[in-house]
Amino acid sequence: MINRILSLLLVLLMCSCSFFEDRSERVAKEGVFEKSQNPLPKKEPTTPEVTEFYEPVPPTVNPTGQNGVPSDAIVLFDGANFNSWVHSKDSRPVEWLLNDDGSMTVKDKSGDINTKQKFGSVQLHIEWSSPKEVQRNGQNRGNSGVFLQGRYEVQVLDNNNNLTYVNGQVGSIYKQSVPLAKASVPSGEWNTYDIIYHAPEFDDKGEKTKSATITVLHNGVLIQDHFEIQGTTEYIGWPKNDAHGKASLRLQDHGDNSRVSYRNIWVRELNE
Repeated sequence: MINRILSLLLVLLMCSCSFFEDRSERVAKEGVFEKSQNPLPKKEPTTPEVTEFYEPVPPTVNPTGQNGVPSDAIVLFDGANFNSWVHSKDSRPVEWLLNDDGSMTVKDKSGDINTKQKFGSVQLHIEWSSPKEVQRNGQNRGNSGVFLQGRYEVQVLDNNNNLTYVNGQVGSIYKQSVPLAKASVPSGEWNTYDIIYHAPEFDDKGEKTKSATITVLHNGVLIQDHFEIQGTTEYIGWPKNDAHGKASLRLQDHGDNSRVSYRNIWVRELNE
């Protein structure tokens, strides 16, 4: 009886070894498809299991959580207060106007504001409007800007029937990338920017090893398609590429009574 049991165990062991040997041989011939594998194996898979993987499991996000904001987002402005913001120059309290409709408006010559929290790569949602009453022309009409990491500007501007240089028009990466389209709503109505931003990378010597990239949807229309940012968006001079880490989101006071307003600002941090 004992001998029969031992024989059975031996047979099972041999079958098991054969299974793993067969699988190892198949994997060696076909390769195993992994999320990080690049390039793919040259041998075409012959079974569906070869191209299936089960980790890592993505987290679950409620896309319309509280007040329509994704459940994993950081709310930077919901109209209640300026608790997430400070004056950009000296971190004093924000002097912009807090409006009854849940928005904030640039107070002329009060200075830029930036977030207290610092960010790297993010998904950013922000809504903005220029005044319904049209004043001035060119760069002096409804001018502001959204600066990723305080350095890289997506232009905010009332371009409706208002010509200016195209790499400085609404939706441009200022002085670097002309938008693919102008998708503005009428002056005085609310525009939406949805931005996917990947931060630049630098080595230990401070040399840039990977440029920042940015994708922008303006009112749902793709206007910047994974553009590789050349460096800081300078008004005068060439882009600069000094090494930096996480940094604040900044909103611009252009200083010409542009009266641009913002509302519903949130970000999702992108782990890379």
